[in-house]
Amino acid sequence: MNRTTTFRIFIGIAFVILMMIVIMFGLKLTDVAFNVWEHMRDAPAWLSFIWFAFFAMVSGIGGFILFKLLFKNKNKSKKEGLYADDLTEEMIAKRIEEAEESGLDTRDARREMEKLRNRRAAGKIYAALFGNISTGKSTLINALLPDVQIQTDVVGGTTDEITTYEWKSSAGDILILTDMPGLQEVGGHYDLLSRDEALRAHFVIYLIDGDLTRTQASELKALMDIGKPVVVVLNKIDLLGEAEVTLLIERLKEHIIKLGGEKANAQVVAVSAGGEREILRIMPDGKEEMVMRPIPPKIDALVDAIQDIIDGDQKALDQLRDTAVFVLAHRRVDELLVKKRQEKAEQLISSYSKKAMLGAMAAMAPGTDLIIQGYLGTQLVKELSKLYDVSVRKVDIDLLLELVQKQARKGLTITLAIAGNGLKSFPGGGTIAGGALHAVAYGMLFDSLGHAIAKALETRGKLHPIQTATLFRENMRDNMGATAKKLAKMAVSELRKAEKNDQSK
Repeated sequence: MNRTTTFRIFIGIAFVILMMIVIMFGLKLTDVAFNVWEHMRDAPAWLSFIWFAFFAMVSGIGGFILFKLLFKNKNKSKKEGLYADDLTEEMIAKRIEEAEESGLDTRDARREMEKLRNRRAAGKIYAALFGNISTGKSTLINALLPDVQIQTDVVGGTTDEITTYEWKSSAGDILILTDMPGLQEVGGHYDLLSRDEALRAHFVIYLIDGDLTRTQASELKALMDIGKPVVVVLNKIDLLGEAEVTLLIERLKEHIIKLGGEKANAQVVAVSAGGEREILRIMPDGKEEMVMRPIPPKIDALVDAIQDIIDGDQKALDQLRDTAVFVLAHRRVDELLVKKRQEKAEQLISSYSKKAMLGAMAAMAPGTDLIIQGYLGTQLVKELSKLYDVSVRKVDIDLLLELVQKQARKGLTITLAIAGNGLKSFPGGGTIAGGALHAVAYGMLFDSLGHAIAKALETRGKLHPIQTATLFRENMRDNMGATAKKLAKMAVSELRKAEKNDQSK
């Protein structure tokens, strides 16, 4: 007995016990209700009114509290980000217009919506063939469309661009089959392209040749979370034994239930795309030679699954496709906003690093108190928090700057040494006024602090002092060399400007 069957038996027993408890509670409640009714019938009218009013008030308050408890997380999630079902074409259009008004280039988002309108007008069903390299996508298309010849390669993926084919089912339905680059190609250049096309399609044919990997499970869950119909196709079953195929099918079905629940809009089929296999043949004279033997395709299960989807509720299929495209267009705008925010954050960090350097050159005094006690440190935190629309408490700012000061003091010697090396990269930098050394060190501290704050606010949505201080330490450790050269160039330039001004006076 497998774990799924055992779990279902356990659920069944628990359900029977729950039903018995509910029945007993109902009988007890009925008995109490009749007793109350008998007493209230003989009571004065004013007392009955007060009792029923009290009962209604308690029930209303209880219902309101229950509603808040049940829907608290959902309401919170809606503030942080829309559900896919909440998105409409009008909302996407409005969001694109607002993004354009703020100066963002929304051509990609508009192209997604235009592509959706074109596909609506065509009235055809689109299926995306999705999967890792070398799982047999092109060979499967050869089996579905015998007249179309696609070059295949046993070493790796061969599809380097999106290609569409028109497939006609035995019932006469027209399907546009999209063959996409295999996932996990060298460098992963086409992964995003394939995932986006999967969202644009009515349903996805997800091809695998074994059990699900963690990455594949994550991709399937993302598709099922937005209701995308999926046909999981176990390919190359001609290389497996019957018992192994049965076991894999069972495991894949369990994975789907785990990823999408009992109502997951997905099914599993097993196929062999056919092709050729090299075998050893013994000749009549005893000689051995390797020959290619054709293997007939076995794709009836996939064809039936596709036909089931086509014969289903076309309106619902269109709605699911539209919702996925809305998510894609919404993401396009989000990416623009994130990029713009990151660019603004870089400008703020660069500005405050420069201010810290100028302050250090003016003071000509070593130390790291500027990070903690200075006005610049606090203002940097506040401005980045405002940019990321995150409320930050003063106590968190103080704690963060205190932690940063301790770490900065521990690494002051190393920081100054790296700042000195940065100055030596520029002619005359190593011999210029000593204030430049501390100026570069201050600039490095502010640069690392600013990037740590920005990353924390972007990924966590909050300013956690301890975690942000850890990011600061990692930035100082990993990026000091490159940062020192950049800031040293700025420091040398500023000091030379100051020298020229002094000489002109």
